Amino acid sequence: MPGTPREELAAFLRSRRRQVDPAAVGLPGAGARRTPGLRREEVALLAGVSHTWYTWLEQGRDIRPSRQVVDAVARTLQMSAAEHEYVLRLAGHPAATPSGTAGGLPPHLQRLLDALGPSPAYAITPDWSIVGWNDAYARFYPGAADAAEGDRNLLWLVFTDPRVRGLLADWTTDSRRFLTQFRAEVGGRLHDPAVVRLVARLEAASEHFRAGWASHDVDRFTSGERRFAHPEVGELVLEHHQLTPADAPGVHLVVYTAAPGTDAADRLARLAAG
Repeated sequence: MPGTPREELAAFLRSRRRQVDPAAVGLPGAGARRTPGLRREEVALLAGVSHTWYTWLEQGRDIRPSRQVVDAVARTLQMSAAEHEYVLRLAGHPAATPSGTAGGLPPHLQRLLDALGPSPAYAITPDWSIVGWNDAYARFYPGAADAAEGDRNLLWLVFTDPRVRGLLADWTTDSRRFLTQFRAEVGGRLHDPAVVRLVARLEAASEHFRAGWASHDVDRFTSGERRFAHPEVGELVLEHHQLTPADAPGVHLVVYTAAPGTDAADRLARLAAG
C-alpha cells in the first residue's frame, strides 16, 4: 500500500542508500560491512547535513528539506535524473501535478486522436485512466472499449488483461517499464484516493506488480520503438510518443506510429481496414 509522500520519500532514500557502492563515493570497501550500501552517517557527511537530521528524513519525520538539501542527497546517492526528479516531487518542490479532466476528454482532443488515422492513439489522465482513444487503437487493442469504466486504467490493463500480455512482445520487461514510469509520475500524489485504490487492487491482483512496486524503482518516459505481437497482423514495430496539450495539462496523449524502415505502416493500414 502506498503511504504519504513523506513516507515514500523515507522508503525511497533507504532503498537507494543500500544500492550505493561505498568505493564509488571514496569510502572504504564493503568487505567489513554487515549490510550493503552506505551508512546513514556517511550519507549525512557527504551531503553536508547532520546525522540526526538525515536520520529523521529516513524515518519519515515531519520535516521539509530544502531543494538544495534534496539535490545534495540525490548527488550523494548517485540518483538518475528520473530518481532525482522523483525525490524533488516527494519533498514538495515541483509545481503541483495537473489534475485530470472533468467530464472526460475535451472534444477537440478527441478530434485530434481521430485525425491520426491508422496510428493507434489514446488519452490518459494523471492516474492513467484511459479517457479517450481513436478507432485505430480500438482495433489494435479492443480491451480499451470492452473494459468496464472502473477497469479502464492503463496500468490495471497491463497487469491484469491477458490480451495486453499477449500483445506486448516482452511483457515482463514492458510491464515493469510501465510501472516505473507510473510511480515516477504519481510520486507526489501517492496519498490520493484514486492512486491508493489502484495500487491496492494491483497488489492484490498481481504478484509481478507487488514485486515491482516494492522495489521503489522509477524512470521517466522516453519516446522510442516498441514491439508488439498482434493476433491479426503479426509483429509490429511502432514508435511510442507521449504528448501533453498546452490547454489540457491534465491529459497525456499517447500515440503509436509506424517505425521507419519497417512494414508497420502496411500492417497498421490492414488492421484499420479490417
